This record gives sequence, structure tokens and C-alpha cells, in this order.
Amino acid sequence: MIQKVSNPGRTPFTTRVGRWSANHPWLAITAWLCFVVASVIGGSLVGTVHATPQNSLHGELARADRIEQAGAFPESPAAESVLITARAGDLDLQRAQAVAIDLSARMRGLPEVAKLAEPVTSPNGDAVLVEVEIAGSANDADARVGPLLEATALAQQRYPDLRVEQVGSASLGKALTETLAADFVRAELISVPAALVILLFSFGALIAAGVPVVLALSAVAGAMGLAQFASHLFPAGEMVNSIILLIGMAVGVDYSLFYLRREREERARGRDHRSAVEIAAATSGHAVLVSGVAVMVAMASLFLVGDNTFSSMATGSILVVGVAVVGSLTVLPAILVGLGRWVDRLRVPFLGRRVQGAQRSRFWAAILRPALRAPLITLVISVGALVIVAIPALDMNLKKPTTTDLPRSIPILRTFDRLAQAFPSNDLGTSHVVAVRTNAAGGPALERELAELSRRITGDTRFAQDRPPTVRRSADGTVFLATVHVAGATDSSEATQSLQRLRGELLPQTVGAVADTQWAVAGRTASDADFRDRMAAALPLVVAFVLAVTFLIMLVTFRSVVVALTSILLNTISVAASYGLLVLVFQHTWAEDLLGFTSNGAVVSWLPLMLFVILFGLSMDYHVFVVSRIREAVQRGVPTRQAIEQGIVSSASTVSSAAIIMVAVFCVFATLSIVEFKQLGVGLAAAILIDATVIRAVVLPSLMRLLGEANWWAPRFLSGRRGITVTPGDGGADTQVIMAVVDR
Repeated sequence: MIQKVSNPGRTPFTTRVGRWSANHPWLAITAWLCFVVASVIGGSLVGTVHATPQNSLHGELARADRIEQAGAFPESPAAESVLITARAGDLDLQRAQAVAIDLSARMRGLPEVAKLAEPVTSPNGDAVLVEVEIAGSANDADARVGPLLEATALAQQRYPDLRVEQVGSASLGKALTETLAADFVRAELISVPAALVILLFSFGALIAAGVPVVLALSAVAGAMGLAQFASHLFPAGEMVNSIILLIGMAVGVDYSLFYLRREREERARGRDHRSAVEIAAATSGHAVLVSGVAVMVAMASLFLVGDNTFSSMATGSILVVGVAVVGSLTVLPAILVGLGRWVDRLRVPFLGRRVQGAQRSRFWAAILRPALRAPLITLVISVGALVIVAIPALDMNLKKPTTTDLPRSIPILRTFDRLAQAFPSNDLGTSHVVAVRTNAAGGPALERELAELSRRITGDTRFAQDRPPTVRRSADGTVFLATVHVAGATDSSEATQSLQRLRGELLPQTVGAVADTQWAVAGRTASDADFRDRMAAALPLVVAFVLAVTFLIMLVTFRSVVVALTSILLNTISVAASYGLLVLVFQHTWAEDLLGFTSNGAVVSWLPLMLFVILFGLSMDYHVFVVSRIREAVQRGVPTRQAIEQGIVSSASTVSSAAIIMVAVFCVFATLSIVEFKQLGVGLAAAILIDATVIRAVVLPSLMRLLGEANWWAPRFLSGRRGITVTPGDGGADTQVIMAVVDR
């Protein structure tokens, strides 16, 4: 039984914050603007520390790096390759050699060029290659490769009958950076207007629709500035800004939408602006705080992986969600009070006078009817359908994307393909780096064993036969670096099998036979294989952490063991279904033309872990919001069955609008060039769509209907927790907080 008890002395935190902002609107708005500006300017001043490959080394890769560092080898320069081929038919080798000599003469005078190799003809005579070393450090070579690209472009203009093109680590990095930057701008240009249009349909007024978008953009800007500070602790990965934009636009708009819709709803009931703001702060503000904490805690689980890529993404996500929560609880009430009735101005024709009364929605009442009338059948059918969708996830194949998975719409990647075809063992091809360290006396023996290793590789088709392994020796003769070239691409079966043979057979039988010797295999194939193993080891730990912490948050919030358990169950079903859809879309070829990608038969290896964490956090938005409305009705004395209908129907239009915005933002990322972003966008969009429709409108009500009063069960030590409802104030107060005590 639920009793109502007045407890005016205990005002919720979100109400106190909202009341202060409402009473000091211009101070709150000014403080927010100062915070955002200071974050952006301060971040620009301190700069960003970008992640390097060494930031994410573990296990055998870290051992290989330590061995290499012990050898004190000079830094390998960045290498570029100029490829000369025929546009059609057979290549005129004499003319191609002349072009190569002319280009070499022009490049030799550039200060950015450290060394030029003699032109080399491909084994089958269809290409000529000029290899160039860039002066200076390889870490920032992409900033100095421009003059070389200009020289190559000039040669192409002089010899239009041939194809003269350049590719290398620096030029490839430069091209990908430019592509990512263009994608990032495109995502902003599409996602912001899309969110604004959806909000226009939701609110029917331009100012009301613009408030959540402006607040979300300011949260994203502030978080990006703070992320630059944070990069000095956790170096920034290449995806951190994209993650901030993706998560920031989604939660920033959602949180403001929840708050604004509740404030509007209370004004429609006759409340004045301040009363409506305080009620929104106590209800929707509380839901925003809980869901925001849930997202941040879920994202914090990524630190358990111990990988800088995940730590960087976790840092960016936590910052943008935290900033969005603070903005929703502080500056949003101030904006609403400052605008007053102006918030409903600039109405859209035919929509302007429509204040959505979701609690009277016949559509959602009809959707709920089967779940309330036949809950068991509805639950079995809906969960069964989601399980069927999730089944393909059992065949999920994980792979870390390589250069071969990048879109060939980027011109330099077509050059990369032609280079790999003409010169399979070129430095841009696949290679294993074997790092070996011995004592001073073991050097000669180690050299003999490395020669034996080279002999054993000869004739093995899994290794490249057009270039033997190359060996570098440290000055003291104790450290050796052997580069072993592979016939196939980084992710090919040849590369994987050659790695397994190196680690499991060839190296133990050769260099491993030398006493007091350490060895390790590095390289892209080794990195990908070890990364997959690390993800498989980290996933159970992260899942356990997220489930345990989510359970505790929901338990503390609703003081119900059943609500906490069902929250975990429903979110797990939603994530599993999104995994299944991800496999269906990306491991097969039917969606290639639709989404503009070429399937590699796999899902990005880091995505399941990242997707699980993000979705478990974001799903809390809707779950907390919907269950809070149901609980409010129960606390008013409404029977549980009727409270389920009231709570879901009254929140349905808000949840729908929020979900449509999230799905729209995530779908924008599905249109970007890089396959990681496509998979992340599709996975998030599918999960949010499933969560906001099937889970919240069908599975949740049918499950709660079956459980009845058992939904609110909790041990005795939790039973005295006071929940919150809000009623109109009296005696001069704007609002009065009515505390509900659950008496079991």
C-alpha cells in the first residue's frame, strides 16, 4: 500500500538546482556561456595530446616494442611510393623509366625529401616504382608530404598518357584525415537540421524546438574543449570527437526534450512558469540525472579494458554526458523562465497550436491494449521475435578493419590497390616484424638462426617470395629486427596462418633455440589478432561491471529489486537484437548498395564491447523516464494496471520524439565513409529503435502487467525509501513536494 506523507523539509536535489536557476536565470545563463567559452578557449590553448600506437601496446606487442627500444635503432623514416602504370594496354617501360627519372630529379631538390631510391620495375613489367623517404620524424610526416604530392601531380599533368600516382603512410594518413574531417562536418550539417525538424513537429514552435538543439551543441562544444584537457591524461584517439558529437547530440537533445515537454505539460494544466519548471526539475530532472549517471558509469567500464582507444572514447563520452546533464539541470530551467511564453513563439502553421497531450493519445492506447489485456501471450510473442532477430549474432565474425576495408571512393586507396598488385611485398603490404634480443655472446648464433628462418620461409606460399626477409642489427649486436613479408593482405588467411606458423613453429625452432634469447612478433596482423583476443578477455569483465552497476543504480533510484532486474533483462534483449541486425547487415552483402560499403564478412572487433556499453547507458534514458511516470501514478494511489497505461501513454510521445532524434543522428553516421562509423551508426540506431518501440511499448508493459504489485517488491531495509511526486503549491509556495512512503 502506498501512503502520501508531506515532508516539505526534504526537497530533491534537482528541484533545488532548478529553483535556484529559475530565481537567477540570467546569472545561470551567463555562467553556462562562460563555462562553454572557457572550455573551448582553454582546450585550444593547452592543445590535444594525440594517441600513438605505443599507447595501446599490450602483451607480445609491448614486448616487441621493448626489445626494439633496447636496440636503440634510428627511427625509420616515413616512406612514400610513386607508381607509374599505363592507363590502358601494356606499359611502355622506356617511357615510364624516363618519367621516373624526371620525377626523381624534381623531388631530389625538395627539402622534405631525405632519400630517393632508383626506379624499380615490377616482376611482370607492368609498373615502375620510385620509393621516397621523407625527412624528419615519421610521426608528423603527413604534415610535410604536401610538396611531394604536388610534384607527383605535376608529373601527372606533364605525362597524361600514363598514370603517375603516389601513396604511402604519410599521404594515406593525410587523405584519411581529410576524409574524416569532411565526414565530421557533414554529420554536423545533417544531424542538427534533422533534430530541429523533428523537434518542430514535436513542439510546433521554432523557439521551443531550437532550445534543445542549441543546448546540445553547446554541450558538445564544451565537452570537446574539456576533452583536450583530458587528453593529457588519456591521449585522444582518432574517434574521440566523433563519439562526443554522436553521444552529445543524442543525449543533449533527449535530456532537454524530457525536461521541456514536462514543463510544457504542466503549463497546459494551468501552472505558472516557475511552478512548471520546479515540477519538471523534480520529475524529468530527476530522470535526467539518473539516466546520465547510468550512461557515465556504463562508459567508465571501458577503462577496465586497459586500452587507450577505449579509455579515450570513455573519457569523451563521460565528459559530454556530464556536461549535457549539468546543462539540462541548470541552464535549461533558467532559459525557460527567461523566455517565459516566448518559448511557444514562432509557431509552425498547422502545428503551432498543437500541444501534444500524449496522455490522451489514442494511438498509444491502442498499441498498449494487447499487452494489458493478454500480457503473457504478448510477452512471449514479442520476446520470441526479438530472440529470432538476435540469433544471427551467434555467428558474429570479428575483425579489425584494415586498409582493404576503406572505401575505394577515396582515390589514394585505388592507388594502394594497384601498388599492392604490382609489388606485393612493398612496404605498404603485409609484414611481420620479428624482434629478437640475446646476450653479447649469442649474436653470431642468432644471425645463423635468422638465416635458417629465411631458408624455411622460402617456398612457403603464405609468405611473399619476391622479397626475402630483411634484418636490421643493433650497434651492440644483441638486438635484431627481421621484417618478414606476407603474400596476402593483413586480414587474409595467408597472413593469419603465417603468423601462427611464425609464433608456433618457426621462431621456437630457430631463434628460440639460442640460449638466453627473447623474441616477439609484431606487425598489423599480430596487432589485430592480439586485439581480438584482448577484447574476448575484457568483454566478460565489462559486461559484469555494467550489469552490476546498472542494477545498483536502478535499485537506489526505484527501491525495487524487481524493477532493477527487469531493467537489466530488457536492455540485454535490446542489445542482443541489435547485434543480430548488425550481423545481418554487415556480414552479408544485401545492404552494400543501400549503405555504400563493401562487406568484409565481419563486424569491427571493438564494436560489440563499445555498443554494449553505450546502449546499456542510453537505454536508461527511456527506461527511467517511463518507469518514473508509472511510479508517479502508483504513488498517487492509481492501481498498477492503470498506472502502467497512464505512465506509458503519457510518456509515449516524448519517448518517440527522443528516439526519432537519436535514430536520425545515428543514421547520419551510417552514411559516413568509414565502415566503423557505419556499423556504429546502424547498431545504435537499430537498438534505440527497438528499445523505444518494442521494448518500452510492448515488452515492458506486458511484463509489468504480469508482475502486478510484485513490480515494487524490495527487502524491508529498502522499503522506507521515499519516492517523489509533485502537486501544486499553496500558501504562497510555487510547488510543494509530497513524499510517498511505500508500506509493505
